[in-house]
Amino acid sequence: MAQGKVEICGVNTSKLPLLKNAEKEALFSRIEEGDKDAREQYIEGNLRLVLSVIKRFSSSNENVDDLFQIGCIGLIKAIDNFDSSLNVKFSTYAVPMIIGEIRRFLRDNNSIRVSRSLKDTAYKAIYAKESLTRKNLKEPTINEIAAEIGISKEDIVYALDAIQNPMSLYEPIFTDGGDTLYVMDQISDKKNREETWVEHLSLSEAMKRLDKREYEIITLRFFEGKTQMEVAEIIGISQAQVSRLEKNALRVMKNYLTA
Repeated sequence: MAQGKVEICGVNTSKLPLLKNAEKEALFSRIEEGDKDAREQYIEGNLRLVLSVIKRFSSSNENVDDLFQIGCIGLIKAIDNFDSSLNVKFSTYAVPMIIGEIRRFLRDNNSIRVSRSLKDTAYKAIYAKESLTRKNLKEPTINEIAAEIGISKEDIVYALDAIQNPMSLYEPIFTDGGDTLYVMDQISDKKNREETWVEHLSLSEAMKRLDKREYEIITLRFFEGKTQMEVAEIIGISQAQVSRLEKNALRVMKNYLTA
Protein backbone atom coordinates (compact mmCIF):
# COMPACT_ATOMS: atom_id res chain seq x y z
CA MET A 1 0.00 0.00 0.00
CA ALA A 2 1.34 3.43 -0.90
CA GLN A 3 2.76 5.35 2.04
CA GLY A 4 3.06 9.10 2.62
CA LYS A 5 0.38 9.85 0.08
CA VAL A 6 -0.96 13.39 0.50
CA GLU A 7 -3.99 13.16 -1.79
CA ILE A 8 -6.42 10.25 -1.45
CA CYS A 9 -9.59 10.06 -3.54
CA GLY A 10 -9.13 13.73 -4.40
CA VAL A 11 -8.87 14.70 -0.70
CA ASN A 12 -5.76 16.60 0.43
CA THR A 13 -5.09 14.72 3.66
CA SER A 14 -2.61 17.32 4.87
CA LYS A 15 -5.41 19.88 5.11
CA LEU A 16 -8.07 17.80 6.83
CA PRO A 17 -9.71 19.64 9.76
CA LEU A 18 -9.08 18.54 13.33
CA LEU A 19 -12.17 18.95 15.50
CA LYS A 20 -11.95 19.72 19.20
CA ASN A 21 -14.16 17.76 21.62
CA ALA A 22 -16.48 20.73 22.14
CA GLU A 23 -16.89 21.11 18.37
CA LYS A 24 -17.68 17.41 17.99
CA GLU A 25 -20.34 17.55 20.69
CA ALA A 26 -21.93 20.64 19.18
CA LEU A 27 -21.97 19.12 15.70
CA PHE A 28 -23.42 15.84 16.92
CA SER A 29 -26.23 17.67 18.69
CA ARG A 30 -27.09 19.29 15.37
CA ILE A 31 -26.84 15.95 13.57
CA GLU A 32 -29.38 14.43 15.98
CA GLU A 33 -31.71 17.30 15.04
CA GLY A 34 -31.40 16.37 11.36
CA ASP A 35 -28.81 18.98 10.30
CA LYS A 36 -27.24 17.60 7.09
CA ASP A 37 -24.53 20.26 6.95
CA ALA A 38 -23.41 19.33 10.47
CA ARG A 39 -23.29 15.68 9.40
CA GLU A 40 -21.01 16.51 6.46
CA GLN A 41 -18.75 18.59 8.73
CA TYR A 42 -18.61 15.73 11.23
CA ILE A 43 -17.68 13.26 8.50
CA GLU A 44 -14.92 15.56 7.19
CA GLY A 45 -13.71 16.22 10.72
CA ASN A 46 -13.26 12.49 11.33
CA LEU A 47 -11.51 11.54 8.10
CA ARG A 48 -8.21 11.53 10.00
CA LEU A 49 -9.67 8.63 11.97
CA VAL A 50 -10.12 6.71 8.70
CA LEU A 51 -6.53 7.50 7.74
CA SER A 52 -5.22 6.19 11.06
CA VAL A 53 -7.16 2.96 10.58
CA ILE A 54 -6.01 2.24 7.03
CA LYS A 55 -2.39 2.52 8.20
CA ARG A 56 -3.03 -0.76 10.02
CA PHE A 57 -3.41 -2.37 6.62
CA SER A 58 -0.07 -1.10 5.27
CA SER A 59 0.96 -4.64 4.35
CA SER A 60 -2.01 -4.94 2.03
CA ASN A 61 -1.47 -4.65 -1.70
CA GLU A 62 -4.81 -2.93 -2.14
CA ASN A 63 -5.02 0.56 -3.57
CA VAL A 64 -5.04 3.13 -0.76
CA ASP A 65 -7.90 5.00 -2.47
CA ASP A 66 -10.05 1.88 -2.28
CA LEU A 67 -9.30 1.35 1.40
CA PHE A 68 -10.04 5.00 2.15
CA GLN A 69 -13.43 4.82 0.39
CA ILE A 70 -14.36 1.66 2.26
CA GLY A 71 -13.18 3.17 5.52
CA CYS A 72 -15.40 6.20 4.87
CA ILE A 73 -18.41 3.91 4.50
CA GLY A 74 -17.61 2.46 7.92
CA LEU A 75 -17.24 5.98 9.33
CA ILE A 76 -20.63 7.05 7.95
CA LYS A 77 -22.30 3.96 9.39
CA ALA A 78 -20.72 4.71 12.76
CA ILE A 79 -21.96 8.31 12.71
CA ASP A 80 -25.49 7.26 11.78
CA ASN A 81 -25.69 4.61 14.50
CA PHE A 82 -23.77 6.25 17.33
CA ASP A 83 -25.68 6.87 20.54
CA SER A 84 -24.26 10.00 22.17
CA SER A 85 -26.12 9.26 25.42
CA LEU A 86 -23.82 6.29 26.09
CA ASN A 87 -20.62 6.99 27.98
CA VAL A 88 -18.47 5.98 25.01
CA LYS A 89 -16.13 8.11 22.90
CA PHE A 90 -17.11 8.26 19.23
CA SER A 91 -13.68 7.00 18.15
CA THR A 92 -14.08 3.94 20.40
CA TYR A 93 -17.33 3.12 18.61
CA ALA A 94 -16.19 4.07 15.10
CA VAL A 95 -12.83 2.30 14.84
CA PRO A 96 -14.25 -1.28 15.00
CA MET A 97 -16.88 -0.30 12.39
CA ILE A 98 -14.23 1.08 10.04
CA ILE A 99 -11.94 -1.91 10.56
CA GLY A 100 -14.84 -4.30 9.97
CA GLU A 101 -15.73 -2.65 6.66
CA ILE A 102 -12.12 -2.81 5.46
CA ARG A 103 -11.63 -6.43 6.54
CA ARG A 104 -14.78 -7.52 4.73
CA PHE A 105 -13.60 -5.68 1.64
CA LEU A 106 -10.20 -7.33 1.75
CA ARG A 107 -11.74 -10.76 2.26
CA ASP A 108 -14.32 -10.34 -0.49
CA ASN A 109 -11.77 -8.82 -2.84
CA ASN A 110 -9.19 -11.53 -2.28
CA SER A 111 -10.39 -14.24 -4.63
CA ILE A 112 -11.72 -12.19 -7.54
CA ARG A 113 -10.11 -9.05 -8.91
CA VAL A 114 -12.70 -6.41 -9.74
CA SER A 115 -12.05 -3.44 -12.02
CA ARG A 116 -11.77 0.04 -10.50
CA SER A 117 -14.79 1.33 -12.46
CA LEU A 118 -16.98 -1.50 -11.12
CA LYS A 119 -15.80 -0.79 -7.57
CA ASP A 120 -16.60 2.91 -7.95
CA THR A 121 -20.10 2.11 -9.20
CA ALA A 122 -20.64 -0.29 -6.31
CA TYR A 123 -19.40 2.26 -3.73
CA LYS A 124 -21.72 4.93 -5.13
CA ALA A 125 -24.66 2.51 -5.01
CA ILE A 126 -23.90 1.46 -1.43
CA TYR A 127 -23.61 5.07 -0.28
CA ALA A 128 -26.84 6.02 -2.11
CA LYS A 129 -28.64 3.05 -0.55
CA GLU A 130 -27.54 4.09 2.94
CA SER A 131 -28.58 7.71 2.33
CA LEU A 132 -32.00 6.83 0.87
CA THR A 133 -32.68 4.38 3.69
CA ARG A 134 -32.02 7.06 6.30
CA LYS A 135 -34.06 9.64 4.38
CA ASN A 136 -37.13 7.50 3.65
CA LEU A 137 -36.88 5.05 6.59
CA LYS A 138 -37.11 2.12 4.20
CA GLU A 139 -34.77 0.27 1.90
CA PRO A 140 -34.77 1.80 -1.62
CA THR A 141 -35.47 -0.14 -4.79
CA ILE A 142 -32.77 -0.63 -7.38
CA ASN A 143 -34.64 1.86 -9.61
CA GLU A 144 -34.50 4.50 -6.86
CA ILE A 145 -30.77 3.94 -6.38
CA ALA A 146 -30.23 4.18 -10.14
CA ALA A 147 -32.13 7.48 -10.29
CA GLU A 148 -30.18 8.84 -7.32
CA ILE A 149 -26.71 8.28 -8.81
CA GLY A 150 -27.55 8.43 -12.53
CA ILE A 151 -26.33 4.93 -13.40
CA SER A 152 -28.43 2.22 -15.06
CA LYS A 153 -29.91 -0.41 -12.77
CA GLU A 154 -28.26 -3.16 -14.82
CA ASP A 155 -24.81 -1.66 -14.23
CA ILE A 156 -25.53 -1.26 -10.52
CA VAL A 157 -26.66 -4.87 -10.11
CA TYR A 158 -23.60 -6.09 -12.01
CA ALA A 159 -21.22 -3.95 -9.93
CA LEU A 160 -22.73 -4.96 -6.60
CA ASP A 161 -22.69 -8.61 -7.59
CA ALA A 162 -19.04 -8.33 -8.63
CA ILE A 163 -17.82 -7.20 -5.21
CA GLN A 164 -19.87 -9.60 -3.11
CA ASN A 165 -19.02 -13.07 -1.87
CA PRO A 166 -20.98 -15.34 0.48
CA MET A 167 -20.87 -14.15 4.11
CA SER A 168 -21.62 -15.99 7.31
CA LEU A 169 -24.76 -14.83 9.11
CA TYR A 170 -22.78 -15.13 12.32
CA GLU A 171 -19.98 -12.79 11.26
CA PRO A 172 -19.61 -10.12 13.97
CA ILE A 173 -20.18 -6.52 12.89
CA PHE A 174 -19.71 -4.58 16.13
CA THR A 175 -19.20 -5.31 19.81
CA ASP A 176 -20.49 -2.88 22.44
CA GLY A 177 -20.03 -3.70 26.12
CA GLY A 178 -19.87 -7.42 25.46
CA ASP A 179 -22.98 -7.54 23.25
CA THR A 180 -22.04 -8.50 19.71
CA LEU A 181 -24.10 -7.50 16.66
CA TYR A 182 -24.01 -10.09 13.88
CA VAL A 183 -24.88 -10.00 10.17
CA MET A 184 -28.12 -11.88 10.93
CA ASP A 185 -29.21 -8.94 13.12
CA GLN A 186 -29.23 -6.73 10.01
CA ILE A 187 -31.53 -8.99 7.99
CA SER A 188 -35.31 -8.95 7.82
CA ASP A 189 -36.82 -12.42 8.11
CA LYS A 190 -40.12 -12.34 6.23
CA LYS A 191 -40.99 -15.81 7.50
CA ASN A 192 -41.22 -14.37 10.98
CA ARG A 193 -44.60 -12.95 9.99
CA GLU A 194 -46.16 -16.35 9.37
CA GLU A 195 -44.17 -19.40 10.30
CA THR A 196 -41.62 -18.96 13.09
CA TRP A 197 -41.80 -20.14 16.66
CA VAL A 198 -42.83 -16.71 17.95
CA GLU A 199 -46.26 -17.00 16.30
CA HIS A 200 -46.63 -20.76 16.57
CA LEU A 201 -46.30 -20.81 20.35
CA SER A 202 -48.83 -19.18 22.63
CA LEU A 203 -46.62 -16.39 23.85
CA SER A 204 -49.17 -13.85 24.98
CA GLU A 205 -48.56 -14.68 28.65
CA ALA A 206 -44.80 -14.71 28.22
CA MET A 207 -44.87 -11.32 26.50
CA LYS A 208 -46.83 -9.88 29.43
CA ARG A 209 -43.65 -10.35 31.46
CA LEU A 210 -41.87 -7.76 29.30
CA ASP A 211 -41.77 -4.04 29.89
CA LYS A 212 -43.29 -1.69 27.32
CA ARG A 213 -40.12 -1.14 25.30
CA GLU A 214 -39.13 -4.81 25.22
CA TYR A 215 -42.68 -5.71 24.15
CA GLU A 216 -42.48 -3.20 21.29
CA ILE A 217 -39.09 -4.50 20.15
CA ILE A 218 -40.24 -8.14 20.11
CA THR A 219 -43.38 -7.18 18.19
CA LEU A 220 -41.46 -5.21 15.57
CA ARG A 221 -38.69 -7.80 15.21
CA PHE A 222 -40.66 -11.05 15.18
CA PHE A 223 -44.17 -10.10 14.11
CA GLU A 224 -43.38 -7.37 11.59
CA GLY A 225 -40.02 -8.68 10.38
CA LYS A 226 -38.06 -5.47 11.02
CA THR A 227 -34.26 -5.40 11.22
CA GLN A 228 -32.61 -4.15 14.39
CA MET A 229 -31.58 -0.98 12.56
CA GLU A 230 -35.20 -0.32 11.51
CA VAL A 231 -36.41 -0.93 15.07
CA ALA A 232 -33.78 1.48 16.41
CA GLU A 233 -35.00 4.21 14.05
CA ILE A 234 -38.66 3.61 14.93
CA ILE A 235 -38.29 3.81 18.70
CA GLY A 236 -35.39 6.26 18.78
CA ILE A 237 -32.54 4.32 20.40
CA SER A 238 -29.28 2.85 19.14
CA GLN A 239 -29.01 -0.51 17.42
CA ALA A 240 -26.74 -1.75 20.21
CA GLN A 241 -29.48 -0.93 22.74
CA VAL A 242 -32.06 -2.76 20.62
CA SER A 243 -29.79 -5.81 20.56
CA ARG A 244 -29.39 -5.83 24.34
CA LEU A 245 -33.11 -5.32 25.03
CA GLU A 246 -34.06 -7.98 22.49
CA LYS A 247 -31.69 -10.55 24.02
CA ASN A 248 -33.00 -9.80 27.50
CA ALA A 249 -36.64 -10.01 26.38
CA LEU A 250 -36.09 -13.38 24.70
CA ARG A 251 -34.31 -14.61 27.82
CA VAL A 252 -37.26 -13.58 30.01
CA MET A 253 -39.75 -15.24 27.66
CA LYS A 254 -37.69 -18.44 27.41
CA ASN A 255 -37.38 -18.67 31.19
CA TYR A 256 -41.14 -18.29 31.54
CA LEU A 257 -41.92 -20.88 28.87
CA THR A 258 -39.46 -23.46 30.21
CA ALA A 259 -40.20 -22.94 33.89
